[in-house]
This record gives sequence, structure tokens and C-alpha cells, in this order.
Amino acid sequence: MGNTTSCCVSSSPKHRRSNHSRLEPYRPEPELSREDTGCNLQHISDRENIDDLPMEYNPSDHPRASTIFLSKSQTDVREKRKSLYINHFTHISENKHHPGPLRRKYSSCSTIFLDDSTVSQPNLKYTIKCVALAIYYHIKNRDIDGRMLLDIFDEKLHPLSKSEVPADYDKYDPEQKQIYRFVRTLFSAAQLTAECAIVTLVYLERLLTYAEIDICPANWKRIVLGAILLASKVWDDQAVWNVDYCQILKDITVEDMNELERQFLELLQFNINVPSSVYAKYYFDLRSLAEANNLSFPLEPLSRDKAQKLEAIARLCDKYKDVRKLAKKRSVSADNLMVVRWCPAIIS
Repeated sequence: MGNTTSCCVSSSPKHRRSNHSRLEPYRPEPELSREDTGCNLQHISDRENIDDLPMEYNPSDHPRASTIFLSKSQTDVREKRKSLYINHFTHISENKHHPGPLRRKYSSCSTIFLDDSTVSQPNLKYTIKCVALAIYYHIKNRDIDGRMLLDIFDEKLHPLSKSEVPADYDKYDPEQKQIYRFVRTLFSAAQLTAECAIVTLVYLERLLTYAEIDICPANWKRIVLGAILLASKVWDDQAVWNVDYCQILKDITVEDMNELERQFLELLQFNINVPSSVYAKYYFDLRSLAEANNLSFPLEPLSRDKAQKLEAIARLCDKYKDVRKLAKKRSVSADNLMVVRWCPAIIS
């Protein structure tokens, strides 16, 4: 107060007060419209929520945004359901007296069927199948006009084997089995986990969103390889080195692997964080994709030992829930100064 120095860049100009300023009546200025002031700023109620704007474009960052692979598979899923519906009633009409075996197992009062895949411990084989199916739909239902094809992912410029790349390598879409064999080979040789496969799909969709590219027959192998390479290093405590992948893919060099990893990270803007909510969303969307494509997880009858284990886990969760409620009390009696502590537990 009273100090002439200011931290602002430009100080406000000083107005000289008139001797008769106190006697002059107050005259309110007329209101000016936006056009008169030249200010075209929107009212705060008219503005869109900034946080909600990128949600539909960044499903790998926001848990509420729908995954890209699930939306790309909707068209094919409807066609499959229609054909299955027709084939089902055709089969029933032709075999009324000799019905075929049931394809799907259903639970009853005496038997409950469960699969061994959970969000914390997914089934490795079927998770890789689901990820391969998601990549297949990405390639099949890509934009027709095509986007920019980056050189680092072009298999013609950076082949993964010494065998000559066909001239029409970018014309024909790979089958789901071919994608599955490629991913399964890398996961089996590097001994990667099922959780790493889900993170691989998250990084793949994040790359397509950030870099504004499409996955196509010419680049799908190197994009998948880069996503697996990065996911294995982020997820696993004992990560596979780049030189180890050179032992799996015999004809690729370490320098090529290093450059692939470096450019992949730059295109991701070094955003390798995968929130638990995003991971869970991708897991359940993969399950939805598997169910829509009749790729069901293996079901087994609920055994006595597994039922007792589930019951013990449920009791333990209820116990910690009650402890957490007690810990929320704001005041504690002076007669009982014990403070109840709550700590999360991970049960596998």
C-alpha cells in the first residue's frame, strides 16, 4: 500500500481528480453489446466442457470414452449375429428329431460354470486371441481414404525378415489367425503376461489417436511390435531387453529396435501411464468383443475348493469394509484411544 513499485508489467495510469468531482452526480454508462465492444467471448454457460472434448478421441486416456476397436467391430458383429440367427433356425427346422449338442454351457441350481479369467489375472491364451481380434477389426475397418504412413512402421522400408517383401504387401488384410500367431510367438518367447497384452492394445490405440495414423497391412507388424516392446518394459518388473527381441526375430537389428522404441515414445508424447480404470475398461470391452464373436472363455464347474476360496475372499472384503467405516469417525473417546488402521490388500 502506498509503494510505487509494482510486480505487474504495466501499471495503471494515474487519473487527476477534479476539484469539483465530489459535486458531480453519478451518471451510469449505457450498456454496450458484444458487437459494440468487439468482444465475441462466449458466456460460460455456452462453452463446452474442455475436459469432455477429447474424451471420444482419447479412449486410452479417459475411462468413460468407448474403445475404438469395439466401435469398429459393431458392423461386423451385427452381420454375424444375423447369419447365426438364420443358421440356428435353419438347423432346428432341419434337425427337429436330432438336435445337435449345445455349444454353450449354462449354470443351473446344482452346477455353476465360471471361467478362470479375472481383471487382475486374465487368461493368457484367450486374452491374446481377443487382442488379435481387436487388431484385426482395426485393420479391416480402417479409413478408406487412408492416413499418413510413417516410415518407421513401413515393413517395406524396415523388414522384419530377410525374405523379400511382396510387391502387394499393402493390398491384402491379414487374417485374424495370422495376427494371433505373430502376437503369440512374441509373448511365448518373451514369457509375457496377459496384462501386458491389454496394455499393448492401450498403447496401440493411443498411438493411432495421437499420431493420427491408421494401422494397415503395410505397418501392422511393426506397430504391434513397438506396442509390445513398450508394454513389456512398463508393465513387467523384469523387462525384456531389445537385444532379446533380436533373438526372437532373427533378422532385425538392435539399432532398428532402438529407433522403433524411440519414435514410438515420441509419437505417444511420452505418455505411458495407464490408469487402472482405463485398464479395466479395455479388459471388459475385450470380453464383450469375445462374446459378440462367439469367442467364449473356457468355462469350468465351480468346485468346492474354489467356492470356499471365493467365500473367504468375500468375508475378508466385508471385514475391511466395516473397518473402513469405523476409521471414518471424526472423534474417538478418551477411554479408547486405539486408532483403527485400514490398509488395502491384493488377493490373487
